[in-house]
Amino acid sequence: MAKVVHLYWGYMVAAALIVAWSQQWSLPVIVALSLGVSAYAAFQVPVWCGAVNRDGQTYCRNNAYGVLMGCSKRQHRWQKVKMIVLRSKVGNASRSVFPTAKEKFNGALAVAGLLSAVAAVIVPVVTGG
Repeated sequence: MAKVVHLYWGYMVAAALIVAWSQQWSLPVIVALSLGVSAYAAFQVPVWCGAVNRDGQTYCRNNAYGVLMGCSKRQHRWQKVKMIVLRSKVGNASRSVFPTAKEKFNGALAVAGLLSAVAAVIVPVVTGG
């Protein structure tokens, strides 16, 4: 049970974030939950590596943690982050970083967490409250 909680705590934080927005919790709590969800999805959620193999045609299917991180192979550790920054072909980068529906969901979760953090800071400024 503890291992499951350790691996998937970010989904519980995401649920708490939804409750926080619906119940209008305080700004610092929403920002903290938002950043926690984004960090979890980007760097800790269990996923496949997805880095391009040496043949250039297939993607690594080893276990990794976080949509932005690679597996235990030294070459794969930062390949996905480099690919996002250096590649001109968006399709290749998206297939590598998000090879399956699970990675796409977790990528959307990371982006949603960042957008939530930004909204939590901007909305009170715009509305004056």
